[in-house]
Order: sequence, then C-alpha cells, then structure tokens
Amino acid sequence: MTTGEKIAALRKEKGITQEALAERLKVARQSVSRWEMDAAFPETEKLIKLSRILECSIDFLLNGEIQRDCENKALISARDCFRFLRECTYCFLATNAGEKPRLRPMGHVYADEKALYFATDTRKGVYAELTENPYVELASYNLNTRQWIRISGRAVLEDSLMVREEIEILYPMIRQEYVGKEEVYFVIFQIMIEEAAIA
Repeated sequence: MTTGEKIAALRKEKGITQEALAERLKVARQSVSRWEMDAAFPETEKLIKLSRILECSIDFLLNGEIQRDCENKALISARDCFRFLRECTYCFLATNAGEKPRLRPMGHVYADEKALYFATDTRKGVYAELTENPYVELASYNLNTRQWIRISGRAVLEDSLMVREEIEILYPMIRQEYVGKEEVYFVIFQIMIEEAAIA
C-alpha cells in the first residue's frame, strides 16, 4: 500500500473530505488529490500534520509494511485484508469451541468498502461455534512476499443481498456447495475487525 493510498484510506475512515483535509493543512484540494494518487508527495511539515489529523505515525505513512499502530488505532482496511488473502489463495479461520480453539481452512472471503466477510454452511461446526462465541481470527501467509496477515474481531451474521450476490459472483461454485433442493445452507458472516496486521 502506497503512502497516497494510506492517506486516502485513513481520510475516508475518519469521514474527512479532501476539501476539509486541504483546509486543515492550508493547501489546495488538488494537492491532497495528487498525494492520494501518488502524483506528488507531502512535504515533511505536512506529513507531521497529516499524522496528527489522521491519528497515525509518520512511520506508518512512509513505511512499505502495513501494520496497525496499537496506540493510534489505525486499521488496515477490509479491502487491504481481502487483497492480501486473495493473493495467498487460502487462509485459516480460528474459532472457539467451548474452551478449545478450532482452526480450519477458509476460502470464501470477500470485502467491500465497509467490511470483510466470509461465507460458510449452516450445517458445519463453524456456524454453531460462531453463534456461541463470535470471536475469531483469520490468518494467512504469502509464500511470495514472505509476509503474514492476522485479523482479529467478531463475526456477526450478514443479511445483505448485495454482499450475497457479490460472493456468489466471486465464487460461482458456492451455489452447488451450499444450496440443497429443499433448503439454502449458505450463510455470510461479517468480521467486525478489531485488529489487523501485515508483517
């Protein structure tokens, strides 16, 4: 993720428009736009102000690695998590079954601007486990870049038809896997991300 992409993601996460950010930094809106498109780079003074406004470290904005700074609560976006997981082609989902941890491969993940989602089957143990204890972790390792991702949060049922349609388009085989003659077993969970790190 580039510096410009980080500026744009954090600005949007905080609900700040380009115009409002430009006004606070005493620059033209076009300057903010050019930074976010990586067509220009903020001066040191502006980077310092950006880090305060966006509540992140300068190191986070400049460093090639994307990590969560525990003090500033800046999260990797759901889309960043999704891109990383798709590049790895696989991930593992950890749940709690009673007092025992459970780890399983998870392949049907998706993200939009708001959240990260995964699909499963109501007949599987993961569904029962999540209805009892919604806390989960997703993790994966990219063999090419030698980076790993860890995402922690709560899984809550998602009933959006738009999200359902997007997942079905992304994974066409899902209808054969999760839809029976009499009943639809396909269910989607949204992960309310509490912590995410790529290292």
